[in-house]
Amino acid sequence: MNTVTLIGTLTKDPEMRGNGDTPVCQLRLADNSGPGDEPLYISVAAFGRQAESCATYLSKGRHVAVSGRLRFREWTAKDGAKRSEHSLAADRVDFLPGGRADAKADSEAEAETPAGEEVPVF
Repeated sequence: MNTVTLIGTLTKDPEMRGNGDTPVCQLRLADNSGPGDEPLYISVAAFGRQAESCATYLSKGRHVAVSGRLRFREWTAKDGAKRSEHSLAADRVDFLPGGRADAKADSEAEAETPAGEEVPVF
């Protein structure tokens, strides 16, 4: 079985890419749960309707949980150097509360709420 689940923060805005009839959304995730101060950076690809949702609703700084299949690829760069990376083919992307996107939405909601009124919590 090849299933991995990571929780982390998006390091850049999602990028949509075409792949024939199937939309593909590229995400870059930083997972800070490892030992020491060094985060794990991993590329994530979401497909189909999930890709469209990620591109529409996610942005840099948002927290997500991603489950999928771990992949490994190697290539030779234009400068001749050999490169490799692990990536994740997402089966599921869950949007989590927190991160810069939620902080911005919270501050906008506070600015629009008249003094003394309660802000609804969802």
